[in-house]
Amino acid sequence: MLLAIDTSAGTSVAVVDYDRGVLAEASDPGTRGHAERIGRLIADALAESGVAPAELSAVAAGMGPGPFTGLRVGIVAARAFALAAGKPVVNLVSHDAIAFGAYRDGERGPLLVVTDARRREVYWSYYDGADEAGLPLRADGPALAGLDELPLVRAARLDADHVSAAALGLLAEHTWKNGRPFASDQALYLRSPDVTPSAGPKRVTG
Repeated sequence: MLLAIDTSAGTSVAVVDYDRGVLAEASDPGTRGHAERIGRLIADALAESGVAPAELSAVAAGMGPGPFTGLRVGIVAARAFALAAGKPVVNLVSHDAIAFGAYRDGERGPLLVVTDARRREVYWSYYDGADEAGLPLRADGPALAGLDELPLVRAARLDADHVSAAALGLLAEHTWKNGRPFASDQALYLRSPDVTPSAGPKRVTG
């Protein structure tokens, strides 16, 4: 049983179980204010599922791609909750969760997953299909591109404005069940944050 958290596009929290499926999901589509929402959504998902933190086996964290500030909030929340509960963290690429959900819903063949990166750019990942276990086969990406610079591939295009924590959690359960590797613990920001450190105090003349 897992608590899954993703803030790469909006904020989503879910409690899932391999055998029982999605026990609860709480989401907010807003692309700002993740820090203000995440605690309430975690509490709501746990309350709806009736699952205590001690009953969880791990916490699944979506590692992006996503904008710096929002994505960081979810990753930090997942790690802090896991530390407090004494549970491990498993990391997954957020686009893989989108693809996993699409293939579970009947999509077949190559798939191009696209999400908004703002500033007239998008994040994209390309999948050859799903394997025998239903896990998406990512062949390229995640990467960052301009709106008119997406790779020319023969694939169904899926533009997503939301990453479901339920899909992320079920992907984690199936990844573990089938002995597949999880993602690294490096967040997929793909570009520098908008805010940069100060170069130091300015020289005053007069």
